[in-house]
Amino acid sequence: MFEPLQAAVDAATGLNSTLERTADLVGVFFFAVSGGLLAVRKGFELVGVVALSLVTALGGGVIRDLLLGATPPTAFSDVAYLVVPLVAAAIVFVAHRPFESRLRTPVQLFDAAGLGLFAVTGSVKASAFGASAVGAVLIGVISAVGGGILRDVLANDPPHLFHPNSRLYAIPAAVGATVIVIAWRNDLYSGTLAIAVAVGVFAIRVAALRWGWRSPKPLFGDR
Repeated sequence: MFEPLQAAVDAATGLNSTLERTADLVGVFFFAVSGGLLAVRKGFELVGVVALSLVTALGGGVIRDLLLGATPPTAFSDVAYLVVPLVAAAIVFVAHRPFESRLRTPVQLFDAAGLGLFAVTGSVKASAFGASAVGAVLIGVISAVGGGILRDVLANDPPHLFHPNSRLYAIPAAVGATVIVIAWRNDLYSGTLAIAVAVGVFAIRVAALRWGWRSPKPLFGDR
């Protein structure tokens, strides 16, 4: 499963794909925590917390892999992708109060961290599998927002992406994915750049939540 991606990464950049896999798993953890925290807030029991954590953590990556024809998806071929969200769900189930008491918007903060990481790993994997520039950016965005959309739908909440008062969500992911794809296609991609872009996407999303930044609405539409 990992050989085509690793070979492409090595050939294009001289890097080992361990960085991308690690970033992917860290993103899985953050998304799982966001799903688990929302489940706790909704009053779900154990199975509900675990289920929402798994769907949030793995949804975007599964969609990404299916679009790329990378089957079976990594979530079902690498046991780490199941262990990590299960550990996250267990942590949230027994120790959710510190997250809720110390963080103002814990679900959205962990979601923002996953958003940045998945925008990077999604666009890198799409580029490694030969997607076009536009296709790689789109897959990076879908990978980044897919798990969050599934989480909100299953929790009976309006997805952030489609909420009329949504703060910047897909746009930071698209900007990050674009930077990665441009760098990849010009042999400028590096591990340092990947980390910087993930942090940048996270920072923009958090700033949008803090200061209420929104994308433009249709001209002359209802405000």
